[in-house]
Amino acid sequence: MQRLAEKQIAGWKDSSRRKPLIIRGARQVGKTWLVENVLAKQFTSFVKVDLEKRRDLHPLFAENLQPQSILNHLELTAGRIIPGQTLLFFDEIQACPRAILALRYFYEELPELHVIAAGSLLEFAFGEISVPVGRVQYLYLHPMTFYEYLLATGKEQMAEYTLQQSVDVAGPMQKTILKELRHYFFVGGMPECVKTYRDSGSMVETFQVQAEILDSYRDDFSKYTPHINTTCLDAVFLGVAKSIGEQLKYTRLNDAHSSQMNRKAFDLLAKAKVIHKIPACDPRGLPLGATANPKKFKAAMLDIGLMQRLCQVPVELELQQENLLAMYRGKLAEQFVAQELLAWHSSELFYWARESRGSSAEVDFLVVRQGNIYPVEVKSGASGSLRSLHMMLEKYQNCPHGLVLYSGTSNTVSDQKLHFLPLYCVSTIGDHRRNVI
Repeated sequence: MQRLAEKQIAGWKDSSRRKPLIIRGARQVGKTWLVENVLAKQFTSFVKVDLEKRRDLHPLFAENLQPQSILNHLELTAGRIIPGQTLLFFDEIQACPRAILALRYFYEELPELHVIAAGSLLEFAFGEISVPVGRVQYLYLHPMTFYEYLLATGKEQMAEYTLQQSVDVAGPMQKTILKELRHYFFVGGMPECVKTYRDSGSMVETFQVQAEILDSYRDDFSKYTPHINTTCLDAVFLGVAKSIGEQLKYTRLNDAHSSQMNRKAFDLLAKAKVIHKIPACDPRGLPLGATANPKKFKAAMLDIGLMQRLCQVPVELELQQENLLAMYRGKLAEQFVAQELLAWHSSELFYWARESRGSSAEVDFLVVRQGNIYPVEVKSGASGSLRSLHMMLEKYQNCPHGLVLYSGTSNTVSDQKLHFLPLYCVSTIGDHRRNVI
């Protein structure tokens, strides 16, 4: 496996401005693997403290948060911890919120020691403590992108082609990459799923792993019990998966519970990073979030593989579709674009919807590149209806041209201000973001 975050994590290790690093992300996206298999190898010694398993160590953080006192106790079971030589790793740190608070004092009193932490559901732990703002750094880890999937499955050259401008890639190669993308639609980007498919070549085994991951997420829902009914959470989770690409109403996500309860469930799932809210906004200027409409929104799932498994997509039938955009009524393609945009370009996503009463005009996504806003449509082909895109380009002259992601090869229609790009080109259409804050 090779992860894009390896560059950020290496940069953190050698930075003169280094602070304790917290790797955030949903369960099983590869946080622990990244520390153990990449970063730990660059140190003389490695000490891992799993705070979910080692609850007997929680009292170390109960009162005295002085780093040297904590280290003195840890060394009794873990061996010597030497600044500059040892990497100290607090895994599942959300299980002990005061350990998060202790990171501030490691930065202030023992900055020469490399301290890293990882956890899921951190937003819930943050609710119990005063977050050490300015004393820690964050790295958000996403599921594996299509590029990382290609690297993991031994298709390095194909992976490099996906990062090039499509006009520089021969048409036959573009078609070959699109064929490979079909498999990614169903394998997805959860590392264990990618590894299972790479090693076994079996979709069936991969689907079993996806089902296990979904079960673990549902088990996590029990941790929200003080906040929300878990039956409602599970129903909203499924409702979002089945509604990718659609403007959402809380009442329609789950008939068995009230709109207010559905909203609370939705917000908790978004907080846990297993779904992502995509509000509509006015693309008149930057930042896009300044005009976001919290009442008009869509959503995306964490991972396309988990999404199709949750929806029980009939894979044997959908794989027969020649057009990627026709698979599962276009929902898989829109989910793919959303999660690639999040991984490559922005921590927030937006789309455009016409404000006029009764109007259904909308454009799937908005991206920013070099200070310009570009509308992005995910469409089945060049002949498909692009009325909303044309309407938006006419209304907002600040948008240079529109981007259409589809299942064909690259093409430009200059008189309509449209660029048609193969669906896999999401990594090239916006400003690349830095994952370390």
